[in-house]
Amino acid sequence: MARRRVIAIAGGASAGPEALETAEAVGQRIVDAGHRIATGGRGGVMEAASRGARSASKYREGAVIGILPGLDASDANPYVDIALPTGLNHARNAVLVASADALVAIGGGAGTLSEIALAWTMDKPVIAVAVPGWSGRLAGKPLDSRRSDAIYEAGSADEVVALLNEILDDSL
Repeated sequence: MARRRVIAIAGGASAGPEALETAEAVGQRIVDAGHRIATGGRGGVMEAASRGARSASKYREGAVIGILPGLDASDANPYVDIALPTGLNHARNAVLVASADALVAIGGGAGTLSEIALAWTMDKPVIAVAVPGWSGRLAGKPLDSRRSDAIYEAGSADEVVALLNEILDDSL
């Protein structure tokens, strides 16, 4: 059996309705595409994506991973299957990105920006959903000159999955 890819979903703990609705749809579609999701495990975009993943028709135990900033697994949102407490606070963003095959950013503030920058420097594909926040500001743009590509832009959950299918190969 092939390894299920892990797609990190980054976004703010406080987010507007458009970002939350999109995050829920993205989580659901990614799991229905046969992947797992990983988030920071808390509220906002992270919880919405986790809830969507759990509602996927192809959901199975272990599809929702939460990489937590603190040491208490019970801090995870109720939709997380695997809670990984790190005690690293914001440094857990590096763990989240390093463990993923690609990053999807949905809105977000400084924490999401750090995850985008980490994914960029780790040469991971970055898909930014065009909603308010850092993802909307950076969608379609290169972050710096160290790479010849740009951050992929998606306008919907379906576009996110189409881009993931295009970007990721099956040669694991």
